[in-house]
Amino acid sequence: MSATVMNREHTALLVIDLQERLAAAMDRRHEVVSTATFLCQVAGITGIDVLSTRQYPRGLGETEPVVAAALDAVASLGGTVLHADKMAFDCFRDPAFCEALIATDRRQLLITGMETHICVAQTALSALARGYDVHVVADGCCSRDDESHRIALDRLRAAGAVITVAESAAYELVGEAGTAEFKELLKVVKERG
Repeated sequence: MSATVMNREHTALLVIDLQERLAAAMDRRHEVVSTATFLCQVAGITGIDVLSTRQYPRGLGETEPVVAAALDAVASLGGTVLHADKMAFDCFRDPAFCEALIATDRRQLLITGMETHICVAQTALSALARGYDVHVVADGCCSRDDESHRIALDRLRAAGAVITVAESAAYELVGEAGTAEFKELLKVVKERG
């Protein structure tokens, strides 16, 4: 397993705090929600496990409806979708999250979520400290301001995370052309525009 190339047998998708009230404060929310939805579709195609979190749902609301629907679609295809509500910014400080992640037996994490400089960064840094290979999807994360997002990505890169984009991750997970999965991915990529 390489820290620079994802392998579907080792990868889990983390969907961190893509919630309605939190998203309302983000300038790039539509792009990030669209990207997270795309990554959920890729998870359904490739069979990677998905863990979805909500930060203080009473205050920040439910998961964005389009993302929730994409998560439900993964589950309806027989994929593993686990959910954890949390109060800590770092997902690894939540026992339910840790149990769910351990149950997947995955050591590579593909991360999308809000906010890059808070929950995404703290979770990614904790994952790195625990020996996980971490891939952060730059177009699948955002902060309230672009400067915080950029600085967080720089920090994560310096700490050893791979900074990628959703389409690169999708093609890595599918691996090769000419397969049924590749044809499914092409349909999703074309629908995305």
